[in-house]
Amino acid sequence: MININWNQLSNLCPIINSQAPLGEEILVVSHLDLLFCLTCLKSHINYQYKILSCISAVDFNNFEYRFGIVYDLLSLTYNHRLRIKVFVNEITPLESIVELYTNSDWWEREIWDLYGLYFNNHPDLRRILTDYGFEGHPLRKDFPLSGFIELKYDQTKKRITLEPIELQQEFRSFNFEPSW
Repeated sequence: MININWNQLSNLCPIINSQAPLGEEILVVSHLDLLFCLTCLKSHINYQYKILSCISAVDFNNFEYRFGIVYDLLSLTYNHRLRIKVFVNEITPLESIVELYTNSDWWEREIWDLYGLYFNNHPDLRRILTDYGFEGHPLRKDFPLSGFIELKYDQTKKRITLEPIELQQEFRSFNFEPSW
């Protein structure tokens, strides 16, 4: 087990913020420096984070940087975990890390499909969990709970029909403040 030397790491990678709540080391990195930092952490002899165990995303809706993307890394050599966080807005693309960590392929596709975050230089960025004709990104907080299209059986036409859903504006207000 290693203790990260934050000064040495900050000289190696441009880190915005670092913290270690409850013993979990977390680095916040700019989206422009993400690929460089992950490359350094994977190949540097003092770190060797060779395994990407997860990529996940969070929608913070009312913030300037709406989305947080979290990369969980594991170093088997030093028996240590590290979490990298990147914050972006709706239109800022991230650099794909498929060339660096092959297993990131499906996670990046999932994040694109469910949140609409684009990954530059991804080899096969297409929908993975929703249908190809699906409109929108269902894990965004502003996505309507009922969707955009209603599927129902029409007795007069004797077939299944697709009809757009129109909701009154008062039913579409969102309150993102916690209830407690």
